[in-house]
Amino acid sequence: MTGQLADSVFQGIAGTPFDAYMAALESWQLTGHGGELRLGNGLLRGPIEHDQHFGTWRIEVCLGRGPLRSPVRMRLDIAPWYGGATVLELIPCQRVRPSAAYLAAGHRLLDFLARTLPVSVPVQQRPDQDDLCAALSAGSPALSHA
Repeated sequence: MTGQLADSVFQGIAGTPFDAYMAALESWQLTGHGGELRLGNGLLRGPIEHDQHFGTWRIEVCLGRGPLRSPVRMRLDIAPWYGGATVLELIPCQRVRPSAAYLAAGHRLLDFLARTLPVSVPVQQRPDQDDLCAALSAGSPALSHA
């Protein structure tokens, strides 16, 4: 990754177990208009896709930076993490200048995604969850760094 792109990636860990996190995200997708969910100035666009190469789940994000700036197209990578947590990585899909507005919007959205999920969503085992856990225990990287 080059300088400006590397500085513009947001990473965080949600204390919510991966299965519960994904169930909540999928339930949000079902309630959103046309597979979209507005979160403040951000917008999540479904469907949620599985990247089998990296073992992550991803969803498209449009990060709003304010009324006079166009949204930044990003992707949110989601993967299970040790100790029952979920790791999140918000990655721009275009070149960005890491301005104060961009950094504030990215941190706000990531904080929201890491802290505001309902924990009462019933957990259902995903069919490929065993593969993801096996990949993590084998030491493969949890997230891609594009």
